[in-house]
Amino acid sequence: MPAHIAHQVRVLQSVATSTLAAWRGTSVLKAASQPAQRLKLYDMEGSPACRNVREALTALGLDAEIYPCPEGGKRYRGEAEKLGGKLQFPLLVDTNTNTTLYDSAPIVDYLFRTYGGRKTPRAYRAGTLRPLLGTLASAMRGLRGIKARPAKHAIKHPEQLLELWSFESSPYSRLVRETLTELEIAYVLHNLGKEQFADMGPAVLRVKPGPYKPRPGGRREKVLAQLGRVQLPYLEDPNTGVKMYESRKIIDYLERQYAA
Repeated sequence: MPAHIAHQVRVLQSVATSTLAAWRGTSVLKAASQPAQRLKLYDMEGSPACRNVREALTALGLDAEIYPCPEGGKRYRGEAEKLGGKLQFPLLVDTNTNTTLYDSAPIVDYLFRTYGGRKTPRAYRAGTLRPLLGTLASAMRGLRGIKARPAKHAIKHPEQLLELWSFESSPYSRLVRETLTELEIAYVLHNLGKEQFADMGPAVLRVKPGPYKPRPGGRREKVLAQLGRVQLPYLEDPNTGVKMYESRKIIDYLERQYAA
């Protein structure tokens, strides 16, 4: 199968994943102020429980440092176990409040209470069917983002965190996050959820026609001023100076630069 067709198949699978997850992690429900010190999340992209936490981060517009801990990984799993006392994910570390938490439901409640100033919205609470749908959502991607793959940085890893602009339900961004997880590449996740109706749809085919105008005062307005456009995913690698859009190009770059 040609590479570009294979990539589009993966995108369609990712769309199915977001659909089964009810497209949580698409819109900003309440934009929270970024804490003085970034949140740290020890995470597996393909884990339904970890997905619940990342959905809440998007809903609050919170950035986080993501430390991938896939099965068989050797880069951050030991560090996570030392911090929390057990090998379990997701693990949230918030040095602003000296808080270390396991389990998605308590973490989601903590995020909404601490940074949203509210109870967890019904759509983001643990439900009876949610674990099953979450498992099916991960299965749609063949459980990608769960297991580690050999990487060039097994001996020397990137000195600086990569930076990824994304939002949780973005089908294209998910493919990039899966690759980062499997290669155990830590990164700063800049959550850029949709803030208004005009944001809906891909950057090249938004629902509202005409020139794109982000919501005044929102994060997307700042990104537009900084980068000249709002298109996700967007990756910056300070280790090489690379800055790029387009999921397929980003994945190709990560594979060339970091995969064994």
